[in-house]
Amino acid sequence: MPILVNLDVILAKRGMKSYELADKIGITTANLSILKTGKAKAIRFSTLEAICKALDCQPSDLLEFVEDNLK
Repeated sequence: MPILVNLDVILAKRGMKSYELADKIGITTANLSILKTGKAKAIRFSTLEAICKALDCQPSDLLEFVEDNLK
């Protein structure tokens, strides 16, 4: 998938664990794990906003487009 989720990198930079973020933004650790591993097919803007507020970052810090050259 050409969209990479860098949530684990930002969490490490902030010294925060996944369960702490999940609790802070009000989602389950299972759903956060799906997002972290890049298995999510979509993300709600409200969730993205909550993550950005909790981690003091921009959406572009979390999501990265990488060209898929496997065509």
